[in-house]
Amino acid sequence: MLFNSYEFIFAFLPVAVIGFFAVSHIKHEYSTMWLVLASLFFYGWWDYHYVPLLCVSICFNYIVGRRLENLADGYKIEKGDHVTVDMPHVFARKMWLLFGVVINLALLGYFKYMDFFLGTINSIAGSDIFDLPHIILPLGISFYTFTQTAYLVDAYRGQAKNASFIAYCEFVTIFPHLIAGPIINHRDMIPQFIADKTFTVNWENMARGLTLFTMGLFKKVVIADGIAPIVNDIFSRTDALTCIDAWAGALGYTMQLYFDFSGYSEMAIALGLMINLRLPVNFNSPYKSLCVIDFWRRWHMTLGLWVRDYLYIPMGGDRCSRLGKLRNLFLSMLIIGLWHGAGWTFVFWGGLHGIMLMINHLWREAHIKLPNIICWLLTFGGVMVCWVFFRAENFSDAYNVIATMANLGNIMESHNTWVRVRPLVIMMVLTCVTVFAPNPMHLMEKFKPNKKWLVACVVAIAISLYFFSRITDFLYFQF
Repeated sequence: MLFNSYEFIFAFLPVAVIGFFAVSHIKHEYSTMWLVLASLFFYGWWDYHYVPLLCVSICFNYIVGRRLENLADGYKIEKGDHVTVDMPHVFARKMWLLFGVVINLALLGYFKYMDFFLGTINSIAGSDIFDLPHIILPLGISFYTFTQTAYLVDAYRGQAKNASFIAYCEFVTIFPHLIAGPIINHRDMIPQFIADKTFTVNWENMARGLTLFTMGLFKKVVIADGIAPIVNDIFSRTDALTCIDAWAGALGYTMQLYFDFSGYSEMAIALGLMINLRLPVNFNSPYKSLCVIDFWRRWHMTLGLWVRDYLYIPMGGDRCSRLGKLRNLFLSMLIIGLWHGAGWTFVFWGGLHGIMLMINHLWREAHIKLPNIICWLLTFGGVMVCWVFFRAENFSDAYNVIATMANLGNIMESHNTWVRVRPLVIMMVLTCVTVFAPNPMHLMEKFKPNKKWLVACVVAIAISLYFFSRITDFLYFQF
């Protein structure tokens, strides 16, 4: 079920929210159970065959997590004035953590990467040694796997405590974040799930949620989906592009992905607000960044924090030598690339960002400063070129687009120049919007329900509903 669909907005959402608060008058646990069942229904709307897989994953991680929590409580023994570490407990904790992480990664690897791995082996061997199973990727498996793996690590560290099994189910399945994030943290969300104020209607939160949802819906349906046909057309004929076409395609996808995913993330946060939950912010105007380091602090922020806390720092982070720090950065970005998709273009995209981050850190150490406009052009230009590999079907298509972008000599050879320039002009205007317009999350900090906001929301949702005939999946559904 899509956030940008009639059945979600006019049927599922009001039933889920009204039911949540209505049942809370009987018992809070029943209200939580209602939300879990509603979220499973929401997930099963796509394909009910994968609901058992999600439920098995939840049960497995809950059992392993509880075991880790108990072991974390008892790994130190007090002997008089001294505290000693119980080594059998330490070993058991590590084994349970390893068991949980391996099973999670195996599940993700089978569904998301089996075709990729077998296809790579076939390519290296030069023959079809393996028949590709063509496994369908379950929606949201990357997100709920990362979410639960982080819980296991936190439980191992003694930083996570479950309130109940049903609260844990809500943590994993809560429908605003289940399909495409943001990646939420157990220790931040569980206290919210059981707080008494969560179960009482907060009309200010409701107003904020509806307003933010409308903004996200407009960004997705009107802007991102409006750009999609232009981008799809250009990337479908990469061997017959003009320089103007190539620039319009690269800049167009840069805008489409931003408005699509930021729109989804804002809608997710908005839905959380309606039921008094504060989900983490995932975007903070990343195209305003003046360096790649800042870009990754603003783009898909919850993924960046996850990689920092559970990959980069455990690998040594910046506590090692300069070379070790750069190696950890590069490896982290390669993993981010592979997480986004089972293809070498995604790995290459991650590697490019890893190289840019390495250069950025070395540049900072050299204390070299450039004018802000030059910093922005270098950062935005690098990010845009990288997105070409992210979007292209293969390296050949990516090369064609980038090579054509660099071939400025064929601009004057283009026929119907204005027809070709118009999409590029539109993308340039949207770029200015992403750079200079206020972030919706910042607007919400000063939000006060009034008639102006009401009129703006009614107009925005009316326009969005008008364009519902061309609705498409959110881009991050494929990741």
